[in-house]
Amino acid sequence: MRMGRIDGRLALLHNDRALDVERASNGKFAAEPDRVFERWDEFAQWSEGRSLDDAVPFSPAQVGAPVLRPSQVFAIGLNYQAHAAEAGVPPKITSPAVFTKFVTSITGPYDTVMLPSDRVDWEVELVAVIGRPGHRVREKDGWSHVAGLTVGQDLSERTVQLAGPVPQFSLGKSYPGFSPIGPSLVSVDEFADPDDLALSCALDGEVLQDGRTKDLIFSVPELVARLSAVVPLVPGDLIFTGTPSGVGMGRNPERYLQPGGTLVSTVEGIGSLTNQLVAESSAHDTA
Repeated sequence: MRMGRIDGRLALLHNDRALDVERASNGKFAAEPDRVFERWDEFAQWSEGRSLDDAVPFSPAQVGAPVLRPSQVFAIGLNYQAHAAEAGVPPKITSPAVFTKFVTSITGPYDTVMLPSDRVDWEVELVAVIGRPGHRVREKDGWSHVAGLTVGQDLSERTVQLAGPVPQFSLGKSYPGFSPIGPSLVSVDEFADPDDLALSCALDGEVLQDGRTKDLIFSVPELVARLSAVVPLVPGDLIFTGTPSGVGMGRNPERYLQPGGTLVSTVEGIGSLTNQLVAESSAHDTA
């Protein structure tokens, strides 16, 4: 099952066609996509084998983030060994580095992103969305608590992130628009192997990152187990699972995003985010 937000409404998706869920279910499910996660099992059962004959075409301009108001957003740093190495972190990481991205940073898969400085970095990520509540979930049950997977971009303003006596990860990664997700949420059963998906990031056609989720140090089920060992997980929660190597800060010389570019972030079997980059002052000038 593939779902998304079309014109702000919950829809089942197939290629470039969308079925409005509230109308198709005669009001059984609300139009607001964020409300469906608390009834995820029921919704998944309803959508299974659902005819899309009444689906209608949609355009990228109509597509929003599949989740806009999660209760919790977890993000994992240094979760690929090659990325940890380019960041100068010693091997043998034994515990995930966890931070949050504040909810107001979430934006859609095709939205314009304002760059507040000349030190904004890119980080393509697989994002898991929680569908069942869980506290102290066993790793072997981790996937059963995941509603689906989507594409995420963990944009990072490195000056703010690294300022102060200790890094300010959450602040530096939470400017408005710094958490694009989408273009759809794909249920776990759609993947032949959800633990091994290709993901990449490209700027104006130049590939900057190219990895596979099989190289995650802490897999999705292990992250569900480790996070829920401390914090009860709530339907609709997001887990940004980490980025592969190739970020701008890890290059010599360092490289960062510039206004005028187009950033494309892709995960196999889900789709791509396509975000135009503009200077913050330019965006204000044209508002």
